[in-house]
Amino acid sequence: MFFVMALVKKLQDRYHYSLVVLKELVKTDFKLRYQGSFLGIGWSVLQPLMLFCVMYAVFAKFLRMSDGTPTYPVVLLMGISAWQFVQESTSVGLRAIVDRGDLLRKIHFPNYIVVVASTFGALISFAINFVVVLLFALFTHVHFTWRVLLLPLNFIQLYIIALGLALILATMYVYFRDILHIWDVLQQVLFYSMPIIYPLAMVIGNQSLRGYGPLIAKIQLLNPIAQVIQDIRHNLIAPETQPTIWTMTTNPLLRAIPIVLSILILVLGVYVFKRNNRKFAEVM
Repeated sequence: MFFVMALVKKLQDRYHYSLVVLKELVKTDFKLRYQGSFLGIGWSVLQPLMLFCVMYAVFAKFLRMSDGTPTYPVVLLMGISAWQFVQESTSVGLRAIVDRGDLLRKIHFPNYIVVVASTFGALISFAINFVVVLLFALFTHVHFTWRVLLLPLNFIQLYIIALGLALILATMYVYFRDILHIWDVLQQVLFYSMPIIYPLAMVIGNQSLRGYGPLIAKIQLLNPIAQVIQDIRHNLIAPETQPTIWTMTTNPLLRAIPIVLSILILVLGVYVFKRNNRKFAEVM
């Protein structure tokens, strides 16, 4: 017990300055984001809600791309909110080093903090959106199960992916400004290639795929972003109607792929950023 307390105290002493800087950056970024806006922080809720309304009207009502269950609107909103967290973390994190270049040159603190701060800002927005999702879930009489206890693990995995991608993209943006536009295109490709606005069950049961629907669905879930969003939906909203990589295959190697990829994305992000961060001041 004494050893654990001593270790915690040592870590607090070592990273105290970094934590103080991180806290102030997160507060400043969050205030500046809505400065001069009439609705202010309300946009954190309104933006995903408006996107949800458009997606639900187009894909669920007009194109009939739903799973036919009463919980589908909540499933769709949860997917959009989770994706927007990844999108915001990476898009803001990508520009973090360049946008904070003057600050990094004037004040000495670890460069990675500005990237982490951008992901924390996105995390706050996601937390607000998650409360809205919970209210929708209660309104539509979602029956919560013991699987909600697994949600913290899902959120940790989602954050690991977002942070890893943000570190990689922030490093690349310092050297290649075109990565901003490339990533914008890749985000669109990722969004429509994952079962976010359309249910995974539609892919599995699609007759035009000539029996390859289940295989394509499994391939989609090897993408760690798709896997963790689907896991959140499964654990929070509808275990019976939201298949996951864990329910679609018993192969332990296939089940492990998205988890391993999530960890590799973070490890690669830390490695790439750490290897290049001392050169940032020279390049910018």
